[in-house]
Amino acid sequence: MTKPETPLGEKRSQLELEILYRISQTLVHQHDISALLNEVLDIMETEMGLSRGTLTLRRPNSDVFQIEASKGLSVEERKRGQYAPGEGITGRVAKSGKAALVPDITKDPNFLDRTRARKQRSVAFLCVPIIHQRQVIGTMSIDRPVAPDAELQRDLAFLNLVADILAEGVARIREDIEERDSLVAENRRLRVELGDHYHPSNMVGNCSSMRQVYEQINTVADSTATVLIRGESGTGKELVARAIHFSSSRKNNPFICVNCAALPETLIESELFGHEKGAFTGALQQRRGRFELANGGTLFLDEIGDISPSVQVRLLRVLQERMFERVGGDKTIGVNVRIITATSQDLESRMREGRFREDLFYRLNVFPIHLPPLRERRSDIMLLADSFVQKYNQIYNKQIKRISTAAINMMMAYHWPGNVRELENCIERAVLTSTDSVIHGYTLPPSLQTADQTHTAILPKEGASLRALVDSYEREIIIDALKQNRGIAAAASRQLHTTQRVLNYRIRQLGIAPRNYR
Repeated sequence: MTKPETPLGEKRSQLELEILYRISQTLVHQHDISALLNEVLDIMETEMGLSRGTLTLRRPNSDVFQIEASKGLSVEERKRGQYAPGEGITGRVAKSGKAALVPDITKDPNFLDRTRARKQRSVAFLCVPIIHQRQVIGTMSIDRPVAPDAELQRDLAFLNLVADILAEGVARIREDIEERDSLVAENRRLRVELGDHYHPSNMVGNCSSMRQVYEQINTVADSTATVLIRGESGTGKELVARAIHFSSSRKNNPFICVNCAALPETLIESELFGHEKGAFTGALQQRRGRFELANGGTLFLDEIGDISPSVQVRLLRVLQERMFERVGGDKTIGVNVRIITATSQDLESRMREGRFREDLFYRLNVFPIHLPPLRERRSDIMLLADSFVQKYNQIYNKQIKRISTAAINMMMAYHWPGNVRELENCIERAVLTSTDSVIHGYTLPPSLQTADQTHTAILPKEGASLRALVDSYEREIIIDALKQNRGIAAAASRQLHTTQRVLNYRIRQLGIAPRNYR
């Protein structure tokens, strides 16, 4: 049986429990390593009366252990406290992972006194490793007056217990810091990529009307002018808004997008300006609106022509004063927000009908940008189609290499009511359904293949002979084969499972020039 502890021993046990409890509380609430280690040393100084204490940590990607927190050391003494594995008592503990006890530092030749703070005083030195996942990540050491061996051993055992508790806390904080730093770096990288992606130079289109749009973006980007982007649905208005934002000095701040047509009239005011708790049924807590979220950045209001007259009044005030109140609140909130709006509506007609305020229109129309529909920029259709092929090749891991002549003719003849968005959807579908690395006419959506919609009917309204229709179809097949084989008739004949003599005969009859496809 073990002997019952003496009153002095009981008092010591209670003191140790109190220290461990306070250290555990510090671990829960502290998220900075240096502050945590200093608080632990403060607790031990207050409760145990240690005269000097140090906590070292291994440098990231290094074997050097450096003092991270200390008691009783000056700044200069702390800077000198660096130890390689095996160097001195501290280095030996760091290398072996085993605690060390020096009853009297003046009698131990291995004690380096690297900090030169002891001045050859007779004190005991206790050092224990801080181990996490079987790796020494630091050391903890204290100076205390010379005492009997049993008392020193008890202090060493208690110090080991403190180091075990600290190991988890220090490792957790380090992991949190590394994760946060990684997220910050990833966020910074993504912002750079996003800015590059939405830069005007990455927008596809080379017709004169699009070159004018690029010039307008570069002109207005660094100003604070309100921009109104006009154009049919699917022409890329949001892409232009993002290009303006990421070309401006606000590019590192938020870009908040609101589709006004997608929000019910009862909710749009709350979405834009936020609301206070209890402002209406269901408002269980305070909520910040999009204006507040976009503070310092850009707010893009898409389909601005669909907002209600009551919201138009409030929006006019924000544009004039850059101030507003949340729904149900009386506190005025100021914001620094760049406003970009877009619409596919005829705002002039809506003004004549009394559905859109004239004063708001003139506030929004400071710098108008008009995006042409795709049918008015046919020279860009194949540029856009090729860029979408590359995009969806990467997304779906496909190897589409070209677009057939028949498919090109279909796309060039179609009137594209859905503009660039419709073209992108068509290419995505064609990439998915293609089985031979080529986008054919039959892989395009039915809307492009219908003669009445595409205006590409093979059969004229006045009719045509069966022979003429067959020749037309055969011509497309032969041209497609010649393109794939660089105009070499012999290779094309093998692909079409016919003889070169028969193919050359049909080439001459149909008036095809193979050299045009080399």
